[in-house]
Order: sequence, then structure tokens, then C-alpha cells
Amino acid sequence: MTDGLLGIHHVTAMTDDAVRNYEFFTEVLGMRLVKKTVNQDDIHTYHTFFADDVGSPGTDMTFFDFPNIPKGAPGTNSISRTGLRVPDDAALDYYLERFKEFGVKNEGIQEIFGKSVLPFEESDGQKYQLFSDENNEGVAPGKPWKNGPVPVEKAIYGLGPVEITVSYFEDFKKVLSDVYGMKPILEEENMTLLDVGEGGNGGQVILRNDDTTPSRQGYGQVHHVSFRVKDHETIKQWEAKYNEIGMGHSGNVDRFYFEALYTRVGDILIELSTDGPGFMDDEPYETLGESLALPPLLEPKREYIEAQIRPFDTKRS
Repeated sequence: MTDGLLGIHHVTAMTDDAVRNYEFFTEVLGMRLVKKTVNQDDIHTYHTFFADDVGSPGTDMTFFDFPNIPKGAPGTNSISRTGLRVPDDAALDYYLERFKEFGVKNEGIQEIFGKSVLPFEESDGQKYQLFSDENNEGVAPGKPWKNGPVPVEKAIYGLGPVEITVSYFEDFKKVLSDVYGMKPILEEENMTLLDVGEGGNGGQVILRNDDTTPSRQGYGQVHHVSFRVKDHETIKQWEAKYNEIGMGHSGNVDRFYFEALYTRVGDILIELSTDGPGFMDDEPYETLGESLALPPLLEPKREYIEAQIRPFDTKRS
């Protein structure tokens, strides 16, 4: 018996400029930088985590900083758009005006599967959309950043539905359903909405069918999506399940802030991550994200790492 997924854990994308990306997420979107660390698989590059006020699982959008890689191209067989949650329709109106003020490219407030949304882009082409939680039920949201530039009653406080676009639509939907226990709840032309865990905006996947031009990985594109599991015992259950059904995987990887298990379904990299230990074991609440944090495994290499990465100031306290 394998315990089920609890919702979305995080989405990791690629940027060519950690400083610009930091300014966009903190000053424009009003999300808190809760961890400034390095990519544990490439310690010459940053890995930044933007989340709610306390770095709750299910609220963090993370970035690998790859300054020298080419720009990616949108298309099929990709995680094509990341959702972010706001409390209500009034918050969408607030962000629409905010985007005008900051010159953020957006498509205006729309509706998808009966939900009010505001699609927008970062300057590198990374695609997002804000989801209104008005009348939403399911996975609970996080806590808005108390000291951010956006009023707490309007602020982003979690991840919303993650959009995945593939050319092998029926096969992928079958894996999401049969392996991961996701439940298709709404169908539109070439598109299905699936519930994860308790569902709602914090536990949903939008699956799109598109057999046109494949995407190209690079900055401005998503690297992987992660779904929440409870704890170490649960992630070991999933490791055993992957072995039983013959799905290749990474084995359990201890990332210090959470444990992770990776597999690839076609072109889509899927991670399962534990809810803990979380981001406040090595930094106090007041100064989260203000200095370079390294897990114990990398702490002995701090001097070398700090000499390799380009410093940037994230102090706010």
C-alpha cells in the first residue's frame, strides 16, 4: 500500500539572471525569498526558493540560475505554465493594475474550468497564471508574506494548478491516473483537469493535448514539477512502487530541506518531495533567504562555493 500524494510541492524553473528574477518575484509578485542556496547537483550555480511567509510546502517556486545556457522555446511535451494562488477575485484585479504599473506582459483576466485566472509572463518568457481562490475548496493555502510589498489580503500565498502540455495525451493521463492516483474531474476540448490529494487550486494539474512543435529546454522554461508526500516512510513506499512497476527513478535523495525522488514520464520530469524538514532549520524566520545557506554536506566547501558564484544582496531585515 502506497500513501497518496497530498498536492503540489514545488515547481522548479530556469533563469539566466538570479538577480532580475529575485527582483521580479519579491518586488513585483510579492513572494518571499525563503532560501538562497546552490544547486546541489551543480554547486557553481544558485538555487533560489520563493514561497509564502514561512516557506510552507506547496507554496514554493524555485529557480536554477544558469547564466550561460540558451533561451528555451515554448511548445508541447513540457510543463507549460505554473499557477500561483491569490485569495479572491479582488486580488486578481489588484495584480492586473500592478502588472500595468510594472509593465508585466499579461493576457487580462480570463476563465478556465470555471476559475478566474490572470495569465502573465516574466521578461524571459516564463509563463505563469494567477488563480483566484474565491469559492475554492481543497488543499489549504500558505500564509502571505507579512513584510512584502503587496497587502496581505491580496498577496500570492501558494502554488496553483500546474499546466502540462504533451503530444501523448491519453498515455500521460493514464499514468497520472493509474500510477499517481490523480482523478480527472473536468474535460474540455483537448484539455483535462485532474485533482491531486484534496484537490482545489493547491492540488490540481491541467493537462493539455498538443501535437505541434516540441518545446526546447533553456532559461524561461520549467525544469520539473514536484508533488507532496508526507514523510520519509511515504517516499520509501513510492520508491518501492516504482521498482515494482518498472519505472526508472533516482532513488531517495536527501536535499536536507526535504527528501526527493525523481522519475521521468516521457519528457516530463516528476519529483516527489516530503513536506519536511522545511526551510527554517538552518535560518531564523526574521532573516530567511538573506545569506547563502548550504546543507551540511556542502558546508565544508563554503569558501570554494562562495568564490565561484556571483554574489547578490538579498538582505531586507
